[in-house]
Amino acid sequence: MGEPSGENAEPGSTAHAPGGGKPRSFAREPEADAREPLIARMARWAAEIPDAPAYTFVAHPAGCAPAGVEHTLTWAEVDLRARALAVRLRDATPAGERAAILAPSGLEYVVALLGAMYARVIAVPLFPPDLPGHAERLIRAYGDADPMAVLTTTASLPGVEAFLSGTQRPKSIVTVDTVSSLLAEEWEPEPSAADDVAYLQYTSGSTRAPAAVQITHGNLTANAEQLWTAFRARPRTSVAALWLPLFHDMGLVASVAAPILGGNRSVFMDPVAFVMHPVRWLTMLSRYDDVFSGAPNFAYEYTAGRVTEDDKKALDLSGVSVLLNGAEPIRPCTMERFGAAFVGCGLRPSAQTPAYGLAEATVFVTAMDRDAPPKVVVFDRKALTEGRAVPVEGGDHRDPGGGSALVAVGRPTRQWVIVTDPETGLERRHGEVGEIRVQGPNVARAYWRDPERSAEVFADGWLRTGDLGVIHEGDLYVTGRIKDLIIVDGRNHYPQDIEVTVQEADAAIRRDHVAAFAIGGEDTERLVVVAERSRRAGGRDPDEVAAGVRAAVTRGHELRLHDFLLVEPGTVPRTSSGKVARQACRQAYLDGVLAGSARER
Repeated sequence: MGEPSGENAEPGSTAHAPGGGKPRSFAREPEADAREPLIARMARWAAEIPDAPAYTFVAHPAGCAPAGVEHTLTWAEVDLRARALAVRLRDATPAGERAAILAPSGLEYVVALLGAMYARVIAVPLFPPDLPGHAERLIRAYGDADPMAVLTTTASLPGVEAFLSGTQRPKSIVTVDTVSSLLAEEWEPEPSAADDVAYLQYTSGSTRAPAAVQITHGNLTANAEQLWTAFRARPRTSVAALWLPLFHDMGLVASVAAPILGGNRSVFMDPVAFVMHPVRWLTMLSRYDDVFSGAPNFAYEYTAGRVTEDDKKALDLSGVSVLLNGAEPIRPCTMERFGAAFVGCGLRPSAQTPAYGLAEATVFVTAMDRDAPPKVVVFDRKALTEGRAVPVEGGDHRDPGGGSALVAVGRPTRQWVIVTDPETGLERRHGEVGEIRVQGPNVARAYWRDPERSAEVFADGWLRTGDLGVIHEGDLYVTGRIKDLIIVDGRNHYPQDIEVTVQEADAAIRRDHVAAFAIGGEDTERLVVVAERSRRAGGRDPDEVAAGVRAAVTRGHELRLHDFLLVEPGTVPRTSSGKVARQACRQAYLDGVLAGSARER
């Protein structure tokens, strides 16, 4: 990829760094976004391979075997139903207005999304009101979108009606499963332009109201191509198989959008079915060759710990090409544990594919090569706090000592990625920590109805991600979030490093359910840690746990804990994508609503 100097940028580059210099050659030249919208390719597959399976939803009714029950729409069927819904939707919803999808994952959700695109109506992918733990988020997102129409299902209609009785009622409510396919005969094509907004993607906010990213048809097509190109998917052959919710950016792009590129099959299931029995996910993967899937880090940790040896006897993961790991910090120990748990089922080490992305870039930004095993580097922790990535010679991620074990998230495909000074915007050299910025046809243009924040985040043609990272030997490493950085006595500390130290300090602490954050002090910030008690902890003395945690943090980070709370399972808040919501936890702490069994001041 070249050396970190402006002179080595790729030939033909016209992009420029935020600070005025040329981008490093780490980035790859993006293609123009004057491309055919994905929705226009639906008719092609409906004509060329009408009977081929397009979308398969795997249901898991009570008492069902792990394989579940498949419900499939062919390309001809999904195209017909989407066009019929578009006719019904346009009766009361002009082009450019919004239609909120309040439905569970399923084939109707896919039809709702594609039908809105056919109608040139802006889709708002949300979820049904009965989704546990997300009531407040739905209220905020729905109110912000202010949709003219709501798309749902017959089964979800009573709950949707009850929800709408307490908020602004739309002009029309359409139950997708009752729309007659005969309406498709009335369909008249209305082509969408690349700059038309396809949908509003709500980010997983923590303390503020969720923000909606305006994703255009050009953004969606570009990112689907970037994703499928990076993983070398084969047209009509590769299969996408995921459990992620379709209102989530990764679930939407990987399960619904990317397969349309090459007429590939998409197989998906409800997230709740995965949570109840994670073996269902692996069983789904076992049924296909050259299969692509993905999930956040916690899902791999959860699956490795819940799938039994008896379960594994029926699994064959030799056909898995890519298991993308993204959406939250990637733990080296999780990848190692997952790989060891399923190597006997045929899982190749290179199948685990660390990646990085965010909703403002549609979703996908960087990833390791699909045939390369994960790469972990132990960096000197003190140097990282000073903004330098210095590898520890002979460092072992299993016992990093004074180092931080970081997972490489690879390189971009058809987009630019640089690391800059967060304050000045000047590009930093390889090996220097800074804010990750992205430019390419997949980067959104703005937030919905938020010009001030749009001007701040989508600045000078570059997306300011708010993430800190470093480029080392050609690969990107994400070190943390700017807003989560803990600064004590002038030194920077990454919360995820402290959280790992805390959860490793005592078995009584629930893994990946720890939040470290800073609060104001008289002279410097003060460190607070909130950790959930493991259900396997039994009757452990909380004071003993706290003492061990304080000693581990002092020893590993030269920090003193201002306060430590050991709380009950389910207390530490998480975003809709499963990440620990540190800022929401911090606010709850400051509001005094967290009940802890051990404190230290």
